[in-house]
Amino acid sequence: MSKKIPIVALVGRANVGKSSLFNAIIGRREAIVANEPGTTRDSISAKATTIDGSDFWLVDTAGMKDAVDDFEFTIQEQIAQAADSADVILVVAEAHVGINDEDRRVAKMALKTRKPVILLVNKADKAKNSTAGFERLGIKTIIATSAVHHTGLEELLRHIDELVPQSSILVADDRIRVAILGRPNVGKSSLFNALSSKQQAVVADRAGTTRDINRTVVTYHKKEIELLDTAGIRRSGKIETGVEQFSVLRSLSAIEQSDICLLLIDATELSVALDQKIAGLIKEAGKGLVLVVSKWDKLDKDAYTRDRIAPLISEDYKFAPWATLIFTSSETGQNVTKIFDIVLEIMNKRAQKLKTAELNRWLKRMTDKHPPAGLKNKQPKLRYMVQEENPIPAFRIYGSQTKFVHWSYRRYLERELRESYDFSGTPLQLWFIDRDAERTGELEAAPNTYNPIKRKNSKLRKMGKK
Repeated sequence: MSKKIPIVALVGRANVGKSSLFNAIIGRREAIVANEPGTTRDSISAKATTIDGSDFWLVDTAGMKDAVDDFEFTIQEQIAQAADSADVILVVAEAHVGINDEDRRVAKMALKTRKPVILLVNKADKAKNSTAGFERLGIKTIIATSAVHHTGLEELLRHIDELVPQSSILVADDRIRVAILGRPNVGKSSLFNALSSKQQAVVADRAGTTRDINRTVVTYHKKEIELLDTAGIRRSGKIETGVEQFSVLRSLSAIEQSDICLLLIDATELSVALDQKIAGLIKEAGKGLVLVVSKWDKLDKDAYTRDRIAPLISEDYKFAPWATLIFTSSETGQNVTKIFDIVLEIMNKRAQKLKTAELNRWLKRMTDKHPPAGLKNKQPKLRYMVQEENPIPAFRIYGSQTKFVHWSYRRYLERELRESYDFSGTPLQLWFIDRDAERTGELEAAPNTYNPIKRKNSKLRKMGKK
């Protein structure tokens, strides 16, 4: 197998269906697709496979247009970089529109790279002689495609097979996935770029720059860490239909895919209710949480500023007192590398396994120190506990009358468990199981733990559907 994984880049003017083709080729909805120009802004990539089973990276790029400002110039520069690094370039045009000046410019740029170029005349279902006249662009290999009907995709993959070496993408099972989340324009893409040490995401001083999930993999202390940069999550009343709605859902999807979430909090705008709601969603999903105070360089500070602000943030996030707090600046690089150290520490906490005998000695000490209260003739008895095989630190506590264990006692046990065994940075999951109820398959989850049924009704999840 080839050590270098081939790269195949989709390029073309805006709104020719590149993202639809991207999704059709990889077989899932990864890129945002909408019927409006300029939907894709960042270059996103995903694993794809040819007919013969050879893997390659497929890159979707923003639509080419004149760079009217610095922001647009950055996008166009990304397209040029993607094409320059690609092994095969797929130029996309529209069958029913025909050739225009922008198509000619795209084709010229692609051919100039001297890489293998394939012309995809997309939306072939909208034209009778779909490829007629497109030979004038100077590209020899022309394929009529339709993302909707999957027309021409098999032919395309066979051509790619002939042009790239056999290769295989092996994703490490122990790769740590870290999602970068927050409101629009709090510095997520700047942090993503600082962590990945390269300009992969478009950074601009305006809200709503990132729409797709950007991904990159870095190695830190021999550990692979995949970073996921997401679109900003707005308040429900400010979410527009179409593209931005999909962006919110994509951000929620990033939480699902991650092990740890970095929630960015703007140092110049603390105590925002939406930040707390996003943190609640991360906790509810059972993910590790790091509260990253961004733009720390923007504040006028003295030696005591951090000590004054930290307790205020802790009060705002008292529902997740275990979350790790760090103050950063992507501009100056302050504490950026330390985030990697925190991520590795949290993963170690999430992975630690406690012996059953040790847990039961601990449970006896806790119940002797503070027995659980109940109702008359309904006194809970907690007899033993075990740790579950789970990505989240999860524990089953067996006993009788466990449904009468008060929420405050559950909180007491969690607090004591954290003090005895360091689980900083990650939520815990506690299940209280009655011996009789266990035989019927009934489980009761503590109200402050991850509950997959409750998650479906999350307010933030509903927010993305409005």
